[in-house]
Amino acid sequence: MQREIYEVKKERFNIADRKEYILQGVWPKNYKPEVKLDNKVMEAKTSRQERVSALERFQDLDFENGERIEMVVLLPEQIKKSGKLTIHAVKGNDRILWFSADAGKLAEKQGKPQFYIEEVTTDKELRKCKIRGWAAGQQMVDISLEDKTGRKIPCHLERLNRVDVQNQFSEMDIGEKSGFYLEADYDRQNSYRIVFQTGTESAVFPVPLQRLEILQEKFGVYYRKSLHYLKMHGISGFSAKVFSKAKNRKNRPVEYSKWLPKHLPSQAELAQQREEKFAWEPKFSIVVPLFKTPEKYLESLIRSIQAQTYENWELCLSDGSGKNSVLGDFIKRFAEKDRRIVYIPHESSLQISENTNAAIEAASGDFVVFADHDDELTPDALYECAKRLNEKKDTLVLYSDEDKMTMDGNKFFQPHFKPDFNIDLLCSVNYICHLFVVKRDIINLVGMLRREFDGAQDYDFIFRCTEQAGREHICHIPRILYHWRCHEDSTAENPESKLYAFEAGEKAVQAHYERVGVKAQVRQGEFLGLYRTKFIRDYDPLISVVIPNKDHIDDLKRCIDSIEQKSNYKNLEYIIVENNSTEKETFAYYKKLEENNPRAKVVYWDGIFNYSAINNFGIKEANGEYLLLLNNDTEIINADCLEELLGYCMREDVGAVGARLYYEDDTIQHAGVVIGFGGIAGHCFVQQKRGATGYCHRIICAQDYSAVTAACMMVKRRAYDEAGGLSEKLQVAFNDIDFCLKLQRAGYLVVYNPYAELYHYESKSRGLEDTPEKVARFNREIKTFEERWPEILRDGDPYYNPNLTLDSQDFSLKRI
Repeated sequence: MQREIYEVKKERFNIADRKEYILQGVWPKNYKPEVKLDNKVMEAKTSRQERVSALERFQDLDFENGERIEMVVLLPEQIKKSGKLTIHAVKGNDRILWFSADAGKLAEKQGKPQFYIEEVTTDKELRKCKIRGWAAGQQMVDISLEDKTGRKIPCHLERLNRVDVQNQFSEMDIGEKSGFYLEADYDRQNSYRIVFQTGTESAVFPVPLQRLEILQEKFGVYYRKSLHYLKMHGISGFSAKVFSKAKNRKNRPVEYSKWLPKHLPSQAELAQQREEKFAWEPKFSIVVPLFKTPEKYLESLIRSIQAQTYENWELCLSDGSGKNSVLGDFIKRFAEKDRRIVYIPHESSLQISENTNAAIEAASGDFVVFADHDDELTPDALYECAKRLNEKKDTLVLYSDEDKMTMDGNKFFQPHFKPDFNIDLLCSVNYICHLFVVKRDIINLVGMLRREFDGAQDYDFIFRCTEQAGREHICHIPRILYHWRCHEDSTAENPESKLYAFEAGEKAVQAHYERVGVKAQVRQGEFLGLYRTKFIRDYDPLISVVIPNKDHIDDLKRCIDSIEQKSNYKNLEYIIVENNSTEKETFAYYKKLEENNPRAKVVYWDGIFNYSAINNFGIKEANGEYLLLLNNDTEIINADCLEELLGYCMREDVGAVGARLYYEDDTIQHAGVVIGFGGIAGHCFVQQKRGATGYCHRIICAQDYSAVTAACMMVKRRAYDEAGGLSEKLQVAFNDIDFCLKLQRAGYLVVYNPYAELYHYESKSRGLEDTPEKVARFNREIKTFEERWPEILRDGDPYYNPNLTLDSQDFSLKRI
């Protein structure tokens, strides 16, 4: 595993108690703190840090042996300016230096107002100096500007709401207006300093105005950071960091060949796994159908299973090669030395399903594990399964991430990092595949593999097992536990070599819909191995198209005209929610629209802009059984766009459906939403070119997501009511994400359908978040969202994968 970095992220004094020094950062699990000030032991209390940003919560998914903590160190009322504060993490003889600081630096900050300068800019033409930041103290912090002699400098000071700063200071209410913006005349001949004052205590920040001062300030910041990093990680770690910066490696995609070795368990970790004893140690039966398997590949498979750190397993090898198989003596040599290996010979050749079934019949384990005869398991595969089963004992089905390896087994490539259970993605492609583990009780209920699905027998079997288990009893292990060997005749590398397998896959999806009572027609997708579903309607329900609008009638006209002229679906009505337009041409267009189109109705909202309230207001006027929330700056592309959305939305288990949206330049604007992108949530595959299919073809696969954008979202009216509509506390940001999560809490799925395509000309009706009021509102909405959905922010988006990055939206690997 990669070495984790244990370090302090934030440090400050408690503004209500000058003796409390608060540090937040990543701490090694199961280590005790040793805190000393000038070699004198100090008292310290640690607790799990709960108040972190959304992005930090997702970064926490990286931690195997670390956790985010808050430490409160009790220091003297007056700190002597000599000596040093050191904090070590201690476990036995192992000591890790976590933090150090000069006592003099601490004394300078103790009892003083806390502040942070975010930006200092100088405009020489306008002769203005502009400073942004925040300040906090026991009372409102007085902020003033002085020259080097202490003379007050006239300046414009604006106080700003900063919810994010409020959240940092849990010990007391510091007031909403902790942010500030300061503007003063720029004087190149003088030096300024900001004075932060509360009562008798003050803190000073020298403002770097001259070029030399600015360079010195930047150098000082880099120097302090470099020195801290050097102390924490040593010369080798520091050198590696410098080299990495110099090469600008941060912007390069991560190579899987370099990523994998750092994410497989080390020998020490494997040894520790072998020593671990679980409260429940289920028996795993690995079932493998053989057919004239090359001995070297079969030996690699057997060796990989014998290398498992969890030892309660059996290997059931069913040899469908027929009479006089050359594999018999080869396998018996292994079985003689390891009684966990069971050999099942057959007199005649067997097809894949009956061959696998013979192995299942011979199995005696609690769980059956499926593997191909020339693949390999990672040594921790069964350990990870046993671990998850002990964490959640009612689990009935497990599956893991996987990759491919070359024939010689020396190169690994094309990793598949999967989401948690995703039924609509499974209907689009067999994304589960390997490693697949199922409780024997489930097999007894659903039956064995069926030979009429040979070529996709595992796909059909996965459907039947997951249907029986139910999503709450299906566990996805987000780790590479399976290496899939690829050779020329494999469907993984040469799809045309087994066309019958893809025809069988189509039958498997169709059979799934028939069992669950959904009327649908399944056909091949854009590529072999992908499938597309067309749902069959019994009737055409009324769709209410709800479009908020403020002026921009060119946008609105294009939006409505595209539906009127292109759409095959006609049973709809338009609810135009007028939102404080000012141009007379807008109202003239409304009048003409209502006169010429009896399906159009304009309703008038006269409140402030609140996207949620505006849509809720319009929906009250809607008569449709289904609602289409639509931005005025959209334009449908395909004639069956509304039918594609409606098909999924009419399913009982679906609450909302989103579309594939393009910018005007034919790049992706929306292909689903992942919680965590941008710190809270963001669109998938943004700005990828039209025609791109994305990671594992995800752009062109219908699938479930945590959310889709309300720029084009079809919602079942019943589901809308059950979820309570859009939250009006979220005026602009995250309201559609919040609504989708409420739908899921009510028991509904949210589906992304790539076959409903529109242009989205992107927010022409709204300005940027560029004023103090808008920034403050945005911060409030972040706080609201974080308070409502702490679980998904803490645990990660179930429809994403923690091995993939949150720094970009292309599903690339997370940074090493």
